[in-house]
Amino acid sequence: MLECEYCKKLEKYNFGDFIFKTKYWIVFLAPQQSNIGTCVVALNRHEEDLSGLKCDEWLEFGELVFKLEFAVKQCFDVTMSNWGSLMNASYLEEPPDPHVHWHYIPRYNHAVEFEGLLFEDPYFGTMKSRPFRSLPDRVRKRIINNIKNKIPTTSIHSHP
Repeated sequence: MLECEYCKKLEKYNFGDFIFKTKYWIVFLAPQQSNIGTCVVALNRHEEDLSGLKCDEWLEFGELVFKLEFAVKQCFDVTMSNWGSLMNASYLEEPPDPHVHWHYIPRYNHAVEFEGLLFEDPYFGTMKSRPFRSLPDRVRKRIINNIKNKIPTTSIHSHP
């Protein structure tokens, strides 16, 4: 799925399973799925700091926020969305190898059932950590397909 050399380099970060790519960003379904639909959005060139992003990359990221939030809300009735750029683990390595990426964490004030599994967000409204939850490959593929099918094809600038 990840054809270019740079995309292959990203595999070492274990951002998850490829969902789709834009000009500047790559979207992955995160390995951690305590909150169904959690994704990682990584810059598709090497950059260590947010301050190094170019204007076009920021603009496209804004579009991507709208599209990803819209799609996941359509799929799983998300209550609200959290975004964070957390690269702390990159600095546990010697030498550090940070890469600009964002964590998209949908939050739910209700339980979500999908593929016979129940997803609950007992810490809704807090920043409390959740235990790691992996999913069977067939469920991950269904989540990815659902998200891909709901991504808007038009720009946010074409919406009122």
